[in-house]
Amino acid sequence: MQDAIKLDAPKVPGRRRANRGGLFVGGTLVVLIAAGITMQVWRAQDGYAAEQQSPGADAEGKTRMNTQETTFARVNSEPVSYEEVAKECVERHGKEVLENMINRKIIQQACAERGVTVSEAEVNQEIIEISKKFGLAVDQWYKMLEAERNLTPVQYHRDIIWPMLALKKLAGKDINITREMMKMAYEDNYGPRVKARMIVLDNPRRATEIWEKIKANPDDFESLARDYSVEANSRALGGTIPPIRKNSEGTHESLRKAAYQFKEVGEISGIIQVAPGQYVILKFEGRTEPIEHSVADVQAQLQAELEEREVQKLVGSTFESLQKSARVDNFLTGETRGKVEQASTTTAPPTSTR
Repeated sequence: MQDAIKLDAPKVPGRRRANRGGLFVGGTLVVLIAAGITMQVWRAQDGYAAEQQSPGADAEGKTRMNTQETTFARVNSEPVSYEEVAKECVERHGKEVLENMINRKIIQQACAERGVTVSEAEVNQEIIEISKKFGLAVDQWYKMLEAERNLTPVQYHRDIIWPMLALKKLAGKDINITREMMKMAYEDNYGPRVKARMIVLDNPRRATEIWEKIKANPDDFESLARDYSVEANSRALGGTIPPIRKNSEGTHESLRKAAYQFKEVGEISGIIQVAPGQYVILKFEGRTEPIEHSVADVQAQLQAELEEREVQKLVGSTFESLQKSARVDNFLTGETRGKVEQASTTTAPPTSTR
């Protein structure tokens, strides 16, 4: 539900720099984590990420501890074996972990096929650039990630930065920011926005019923939102939502279109379907004041934000394409997806007999 009617959060004065960095990193996290990408390491080897040696490995990379014979715990002289722990882990998290490993293999194989490598130096440089956007030293950035996102530096390198850089290289396309895109971004950031309340409903009959009640008593919109909206965040606020931007891709197109057709304060929209089984009713409460800025003064900032947005989209579409082109047989779940080998429909000519 959230994806279909996602609205932009209001900006907090004095925190614009941090917000931009949050969009950069947060957006990348969303793209990659939603795709289920969990890379093992960020070292490039033979065109893809190689396994990083564990802390207990010897110089030849062989693990000293034989996990198959290891007792992980002992309770009153009764051992808890590796096999028991492994079985429990598979039962609880096996599907998710296996899916992450499958996605890792997809990227690794694509890198190997196309001769794509991502070096440790590239990963480190990317992290330096990101931390600068937050005005933090790299070690402070790592501490923030661990505290707020529960990501260790190793996980951040291998699970977020490596796949992002690998997918950008696999995409192999330049980002083209047009004048029209710059104009729309300027309108979104500095132009007036629509202030509104919103009720979200999950079936057309209920939507029609609530819409008729609102038309009869528009002043009841707030209480009806609290009683009937299925969107928890806005419901608690009587339907209050962040101001709607004119061009934001984070907001459903039909919702934006309806919002910018309002003329009179207090006007009620029709029933807007934003997804299967999801219906929205808006109440117009005016517009925000535009923020006066010269386009030239903010051009570099808008250019950077647009480039990052387009990179995120490119990374997501590239990985989606790789997933679709890969044949995956998941024996744990019994599922098969991706390209399937088609049996040949041609038959060999019959051999003549004499």
